[in-house]
Amino acid sequence: MSATATPEPKEQVRSGQRSRPPRHELSRGQKWRRRGPLLPALIFTIIVTQLPFLLTIVISTLNWNVLQPGSKNFLGMGNYSSFAGFDNYRTVFTDSRLRDAVVNTMVLTVSVVLISLVLGLVLAILLDRRFPGRGLARTLLIAPFLVMPVASALIWKHALYNPDYGLFNGALNWVWRLFGAEEGPVIDYVSTTPMPAVIAALVWQWTPFMMLILLAGLQSQPGDVVEAAKIDRASGIQTFRYITLPHLRRYIELSILLGSIYVLQTFDAIFTITQGGPGSATTNLPYEIYLTLFRKFEYGEAAAAGVVVVIGSIVVATFALRVISSLFSEEHSR
Repeated sequence: MSATATPEPKEQVRSGQRSRPPRHELSRGQKWRRRGPLLPALIFTIIVTQLPFLLTIVISTLNWNVLQPGSKNFLGMGNYSSFAGFDNYRTVFTDSRLRDAVVNTMVLTVSVVLISLVLGLVLAILLDRRFPGRGLARTLLIAPFLVMPVASALIWKHALYNPDYGLFNGALNWVWRLFGAEEGPVIDYVSTTPMPAVIAALVWQWTPFMMLILLAGLQSQPGDVVEAAKIDRASGIQTFRYITLPHLRRYIELSILLGSIYVLQTFDAIFTITQGGPGSATTNLPYEIYLTLFRKFEYGEAAAAGVVVVIGSIVVATFALRVISSLFSEEHSR
């Protein structure tokens, strides 16, 4: 009596594909053969990322100042007075200077992300419409995001903010002369309004990033739903509020999370435009870590602050990855 083979689905037979065993039915050797090619990349990633982070954690537990004499530490990297334990972390959370840096970081991040998000949403809605020269307009609006951060900060500091030859003061003087005045006001934007000056430069740089994400969300919106709303005589505001905005919710969340991760690490604009001043008005956490390491030479305290910033970034990145995975799941289910 001959055994009968189980027929395969017609779709798989037609396409020439045979059913694969479920993942839980694979033997241990088959699983390792699948994962084996990824091991070199995994080992390289661990060496490049995790070992320096572990070393930073070790340094954060030391009282290490290269300007203070002492015996060589067990790592052989410099001088330290004693084992600090969690004292450096306690300093990070209690020092008034670092506390001001945390506040400045929050103000800078929230302001830049929200303003860039609103402007990016407006630009995405405009670019989602068909009009002559739309491709050129998209290219020009994306250009600020492609400029190097240091070059962007230099443009804003010298070409726009400079009180002697900057564009903003030049435009003010031109307007004043139109009304008969000999000379208009001379405003030093970096000194009088340092935080808004940095925020404006970063908004100019990050608005195209928000626009690209939201424009992708608008173009993935089902056209039949919008057409049905037009047939039902829904106004443009109603369509945007009840159809477009709910559809863009995950894209908006993704923009906020990714923007927060990137703006949280801002160093170039602070260093180039204001250097944290006047006083510490614009000193954020990355720049404060730089000052602690290269001005005060407190390696342990700087390492502790860096660990805190990395942990905060990981928390935000975790939410961003969840949003991205949910977006991919929605696209796959369509």
